Amino acid sequence: MRSVQDHLGAVLAAVGPVAPLDVALHDAVGCILARDLVAPRDLPAVAVAARDGYAVAAFETEGAGYASTLTLPVAHDLRAGAATELRLAPGQAVRVASGAPVPLGADAVVPLEETDRGAVRFAMQRPAAAGQHVRPAGADVHAGEVVLAAGTRLGARQIALAAALGFGRLHVHPTPRVVLLSVGDELAEPGSSRPAQGAVFEADGHALDAAVRDAGATPVRVGILPDDRHVLREALEDQLVRADLVVVTGGLSELAGDTVKDVLATLGTVRLDHVAMTPGFRHGFGKVGGERGEDRAVPLFALQGDPVAAQVSFEVFVRPALRAMAGHTELYRPSVAARASHGWAAPVGLRQFVPATVLGTPDEGYRVTPLGDPGAPTVSALAHANALAVVGEQDTVVHAGQTVHCLVLEG
Repeated sequence: MRSVQDHLGAVLAAVGPVAPLDVALHDAVGCILARDLVAPRDLPAVAVAARDGYAVAAFETEGAGYASTLTLPVAHDLRAGAATELRLAPGQAVRVASGAPVPLGADAVVPLEETDRGAVRFAMQRPAAAGQHVRPAGADVHAGEVVLAAGTRLGARQIALAAALGFGRLHVHPTPRVVLLSVGDELAEPGSSRPAQGAVFEADGHALDAAVRDAGATPVRVGILPDDRHVLREALEDQLVRADLVVVTGGLSELAGDTVKDVLATLGTVRLDHVAMTPGFRHGFGKVGGERGEDRAVPLFALQGDPVAAQVSFEVFVRPALRAMAGHTELYRPSVAARASHGWAAPVGLRQFVPATVLGTPDEGYRVTPLGDPGAPTVSALAHANALAVVGEQDTVVHAGQTVHCLVLEG
């Protein structure tokens, strides 16, 4: 039997970041930057007005105020994007819009609301101070500066910076494409009006579709496949061209009717193991394809058909793998130590993952309450959980008040 650590170690050793490529700016959202982003120019490129108002030489406004008769003539109007060659003549001012270039010779902007808003000449409430309401060239970024380091996740704020510097494309690790296949003659699609007698509504594919998206990857749900060797093999071979990773659920029984193990044995290096955990005991992992020189070898997970086991296995093994493939450095969910609200039994020699609720604060501490029967977790219990309480292989019982490490699934 393989330990959870050994199986996870084998998984992470076999996967790496998806090969980087240049993508359009809007396609880079959510991706991990594959190399440092270096500013090609200053930002702003020239000194610009930070407020609507009048660009002036500050020393020429000395003595301005309510009781003063000092006014300055308005020689020109400048809007954002105007040419930058304009030079301020002595004793004059230029009306500027916010974001417009400040004329050469001007070193301050008098805000519009502190003036009489004159179009030909204007008076001001007080003298201007040099530098006021002016953003110098390079105030945000200097040319040659690393503005975003490789490994940065690109969200709205990072995209805004790249766009402001003129980048139309970025070099990123693209989000992995995950093909999801659900295997089983007994499965029926939710919403079917007349499911066959004894049918089981297929939950794994829909749950993992959502889980893959939550992990920042792109799911491709193929749907339900029968327990037929030829159909399963054909589907796998067809999907490999579009997959960075494949997840198969169901068909892992060691009885003769389940065919996943037979098909995988002929396609690559997938091995089936008993992993010392519950729920989830039998797992498959390896690579398929790549037997011909032009093909890629694609990592494949074979997970249990039970929806709770499949989702727990996804959290423990698949999600960290997807994060690694996307180029993330932080692979795991956050965890907290919490005191058990009451006790429960744990299986000997297996790491137990129990759907639970964790409540509390860092200052006050946390309490964890298992949902349902910890020995037989249900889809309903998992749906209401915000964490998985993790009980070590050496423990056979959890006592009330005992500290339990919890994998936090959501806030």
